[in-house]
Amino acid sequence: MEHIKTLHVIGFKNSGKTTLVSNWVRLAKEKGLNVAVLKHHGHGAKLAMPDETKDSMQYLLAGADASLVAGAGFTQHMLQNELNYEQLLTLAKWQNPDVILIEGYKAEAGEKVILVRNDEDWEDLQKVDDISLVVGLGEAVHYDQIANRTEKTELDTWFANWLQAED
Repeated sequence: MEHIKTLHVIGFKNSGKTTLVSNWVRLAKEKGLNVAVLKHHGHGAKLAMPDETKDSMQYLLAGADASLVAGAGFTQHMLQNELNYEQLLTLAKWQNPDVILIEGYKAEAGEKVILVRNDEDWEDLQKVDDISLVVGLGEAVHYDQIANRTEKTELDTWFANWLQAED
């Protein structure tokens, strides 16, 4: 691929976003693609952090603005502030992915897959821009649709077609 394809998966809590994104990461990896994922943690609670006895946390607790640790094939990067969407996207692009899957960030520009649990969800979510697919809605709309989030084959086929489509 010549450029990075990006796709947002949006929906309210427990709509299946993480399950769908995880499945599509596996599918993209099976196709030999490099994949990055961004997630908006919109639940109001702090993110789970490593145990306070770990060196990386000791540095943050001592006042470091950032703590970066590398080893055993992994890199951990923790900051004392929340990055905005554009900053996170820049970090995600740093590893030159073919695909960036984004869980959330519904107000940001980009193609979106909407997971709907009920009519109230659709009332709120139909207002977002760049809708490509609606999953779980009983009524017909003028977007691609899949009736239920449990339709794994249909979802995977839609995603595979999206991966191959030219922008």
